[in-house]
Amino acid sequence: MKKSILVLTAMASAVTITLIACKGSKSADAPAGITKDSLVKRGSYLVNAIGCDDCHSPKKFGPNGPEVIAELRFSGYPAGKALQKADTNVVKGGWVLMNHDLTASVGPWGATFAANISSDETGIGNWTEEQFIRAIREGKMKGLSEGRPMLPPMPWFTLRNLSDLDLQSIFAYLKSSKPVRNVVPGPVPMSQL
Repeated sequence: MKKSILVLTAMASAVTITLIACKGSKSADAPAGITKDSLVKRGSYLVNAIGCDDCHSPKKFGPNGPEVIAELRFSGYPAGKALQKADTNVVKGGWVLMNHDLTASVGPWGATFAANISSDETGIGNWTEEQFIRAIREGKMKGLSEGRPMLPPMPWFTLRNLSDLDLQSIFAYLKSSKPVRNVVPGPVPMSQL
């Protein structure tokens, strides 16, 4: 009898710990006492660790390879820049192509361009935190319920696993970034390449 009670208690404890851990990973509220500055600092860490600059920031080539152009950070694919001609036969052969600074890609979906995620109104400047979280959690363009799906290579399906606190931090950091005016072009279907 004591053994059965001990086993049941251990099982109940394991289930309780699992439920608390799962619930805690997506907490909607920031812990008490967290400041805007600490959210921005955490967001900076996450944005740099995740590599948002890799696609969302235009780059130039320097002695160590691609270097972010500081004044264009987070502005996405430059609006006035022509897309180089893509060899669609290579794509049909199973490859995905990226332009030299990684702000544009071509794949079976067509051509896509990295979004402006700077704090400018042409970026996420007018977005709410709710829109940002929906964009990442559901893969909806501009975080709108009726918005078109985000296209590759945006890894929203992986980033959606971040906690609410992580997403709130990233949003706070991006909203504190230097605004860069840049209206990124929309996607181009494969049939038009």
